[in-house]
Amino acid sequence: MKKQNAIVSHVLPGSIAEESGIEAGDIVVSVNGVKIEDVFDYRFLITNENIVLEVLKKHGEIWEIEIEKDEYEDLGIEFNNSLMDELKHCRNKCIFCFIDQLPKGMRDTLYFKDDDFRMSFLMGNYVTLTNIGEHEINKIIKYKLSPINISVHTTNPELRIYMLNNRFAGNILEKIRKLIEGGITINCQIVLCRDINDGKELDRTIQDLTQLCPGINSISVVPVGITKYRQNLFELKPFDRDSSEKVIEQISKWQKKLLNKYSSRAVYLADEFYIMAGKDIPGYDEYEDFPQIENGVGLIALMDFEVKQYFENILQNNNDKMISRHVSIATGVSAYEYIKKWADLIAGAIKGLKVDVYKIINRFFGENVTVAGLITGQDLFDQLKDKVLGEELLITKSMLKSGEEVFLDDYTLDMLRSKLNTKIISVDNKGEDFVNKILGTEVSYNSE
Repeated sequence: MKKQNAIVSHVLPGSIAEESGIEAGDIVVSVNGVKIEDVFDYRFLITNENIVLEVLKKHGEIWEIEIEKDEYEDLGIEFNNSLMDELKHCRNKCIFCFIDQLPKGMRDTLYFKDDDFRMSFLMGNYVTLTNIGEHEINKIIKYKLSPINISVHTTNPELRIYMLNNRFAGNILEKIRKLIEGGITINCQIVLCRDINDGKELDRTIQDLTQLCPGINSISVVPVGITKYRQNLFELKPFDRDSSEKVIEQISKWQKKLLNKYSSRAVYLADEFYIMAGKDIPGYDEYEDFPQIENGVGLIALMDFEVKQYFENILQNNNDKMISRHVSIATGVSAYEYIKKWADLIAGAIKGLKVDVYKIINRFFGENVTVAGLITGQDLFDQLKDKVLGEELLITKSMLKSGEEVFLDDYTLDMLRSKLNTKIISVDNKGEDFVNKILGTEVSYNSE
């Protein structure tokens, strides 16, 4: 028997649910005879003006409650589980899986492999669609859960089966076509592995996907992440300068072709490729409306634009001003040169401001991992403990667990503050927040 997850946690005072006698601990079983599988079923079904709720009371009775209300009026019920269902886990054993490369002893949640299409819609997660069938595809279309972010990797059926280690992985194009025909917009991701799905296979994948534009809204190509904990796993080669240059040249050709055909570049490279190749990041306009920004693609170009635009605004309103302030910034290898450039720009224009930028090498996961979001508290402490950090240390919020001040290695921000004896501030990946945190939110400018 399927576990009941639509358990009422709270009933809003004065709501329809309270007037109907629904209480915390009750279970909503069905609406108008349709069983509740998840939050999307519930939200869709309660939009009607006349509904019948089947409710399992906490003392065991079954109530059938008839309700008349305005269309789309909420019932005032909150649930224990916001999704009302267990997360769908990943059924693949991908040859490049990052979670398989984590060391033992980290918190349990880091080892859970989410592959839930509902979280793709709600949170922007990328999913493979290997664990869903006709019923789920039809639900996505019925409830218009658009856009959906899909980890494609390759459209070659045999290669996808091989890369995902799942015999059900080969029909990805068939599923994508059905979603697009049902009015769903799709963003795609390709995790690129050297000598596996690059070169001609990458051309094939882009060709297959872009034939489905504009239903395919965008495609990101990101390099495979490789940690030092790959013992007894599939052997992967990291991208280097030469191989990154080849990928850039390949994607550049596709962008020119697609821009001419669809008035959109459609496919975008992760920032890391340009950094590894020693090439300039494309300009702000080349990312169009930044469709893959939540995947970190184009983040440096966007930050560069926002920092310069916002800081120029500040200078126009605060000519010949100065402050007395010393702050430091810790970031990863990939972003270091850009963070330093922006910090120098700001410090060079504001008298009395000193900004030190420190490059943190990822010793926890290995030096192949260069992004700031995977830096741990231990690495920050080890590499900053003997540095002069000034009044505050700034770090990107992406180093921390969403909604919590905890690093990947379970160091808390308070622990790091205490060990470094320094005030530490997390910064959003927004130009305005970056500038404000460097200048200090309480800073008032004083004339010389």
